[in-house]
Amino acid sequence: MNPVIDTTELAAALRSPNPPVVLDVRWKLGGPPGIDAYREGHIPGACFCDLDRELSAAPGADGRHPLPDPDAFAAAMRRAGVSTGRPVVAYDGADGVAAARAWWLLRYFGHAEVRVLDGGYQAWTAAGMPTTTEEPTPDAGDFAAKPGGMPLLDADGAAALARDGVLLDVRTAERFRGDSEPVDPVAGHIPGAVNAPETDNARADGRLRAPEELRARFAALGLTPGAA
Repeated sequence: MNPVIDTTELAAALRSPNPPVVLDVRWKLGGPPGIDAYREGHIPGACFCDLDRELSAAPGADGRHPLPDPDAFAAAMRRAGVSTGRPVVAYDGADGVAAARAWWLLRYFGHAEVRVLDGGYQAWTAAGMPTTTEEPTPDAGDFAAKPGGMPLLDADGAAALARDGVLLDVRTAERFRGDSEPVDPVAGHIPGAVNAPETDNARADGRLRAPEELRARFAALGLTPGAA
């Protein structure tokens, strides 16, 4: 399954006999809370999913946004109507970064049919698609979290990859260099990591760059197909 879906495809899927569960994952580092944007308008039928509380465990020794507890994550997904045999589409404000976390977590915990809306809510409204302020009350889903569906690195593994492979740091160049650090207690980056700001993956309208552009970008960073 293509992990990305465009606005036309999503609109058609929502009219189908088996429409996807839609998760609104709008979030910004430092706020404001995404729920505010959700309440101002969202894709009809979408449920808000809080990145800090439902897609992460509490910050602490394991980091600022550690993996959520499997049972807590599964319960949050069931409240949003997520079931094992029903597709899911996640979207955020535009560039897909927050939505990609929902995509990765659902895949990691065993859901096979998850996609990210290309360009997010910005693309949806730009295409003239309908929006609403009505908050849905979905039937509970049956999703059960089964960890291990995607590869995972811990801190030691990330340090080793930075030495022996290519470890990408997708934060802004300012944070990578340590010039500015608005949230973390220690500025800078993992030794050996390569800076690849996630903002450069998207065009000005928030949609992903063309595949050939992305291939060229990551090849320039030392990545080749199949490389670690």
